[in-house]
Amino acid sequence: MSGWSNCGACAGEGGNGPTVPYSMTQDVSSPSLDGKSAHFWIGGNTPYANALWWKQLGANANASHFVYDLYFYYDNPDAVQALEFDGNQSVGGMKYIFGHQCNVAAGQWDVWDTAGAAWIHTGISCSAPPAHTWNHLVLEYERLNGQIHFIAITLNGNKSEVDRYYSPKSSGVNELNVAFQMDETSHATNYDVWLDKVTLIAW
Repeated sequence: MSGWSNCGACAGEGGNGPTVPYSMTQDVSSPSLDGKSAHFWIGGNTPYANALWWKQLGANANASHFVYDLYFYYDNPDAVQALEFDGNQSVGGMKYIFGHQCNVAAGQWDVWDTAGAAWIHTGISCSAPPAHTWNHLVLEYERLNGQIHFIAITLNGNKSEVDRYYSPKSSGVNELNVAFQMDETSHATNYDVWLDKVTLIAW
């Protein structure tokens, strides 16, 4: 999946985080499941730095149900504050952020409260997925009756029901995208993540 956009500082709190080096390399042969994974890296020595990548998929006002399906592989659990996997849809003057993060530091999955601009703990375990192997992640979510509905998270075949509802916020654009973000800990240790077979099913 080519054509990803990116930013560093905008991924921080309030869209104003530190500037750090980061990169994305596509069509990587190893590690890979299909010979063309994407390699993401974040570096520098600034605590709690972040890097964000997103792929615009074109506006689709008719879509309200989504399955974000991907595989990820990473090298250093101790360096990870959180791994964030998001879907975003803006339609009808409202923005629906389907934000999920494996909050390794807190040991659980968080979901994003768009209107409240806050991460909410779900109580679903995500202490540190296995490193140096491929992890399969499936996120199910929908736009239902004007609300953001987080349905379920499935990691390596273990499905957990989320069933949380949150309100959207106003938006002046029409878009649909998926996103991935890397967050560093207070130790600011560089680390790498590879993504493969990234798909979004929307209907």
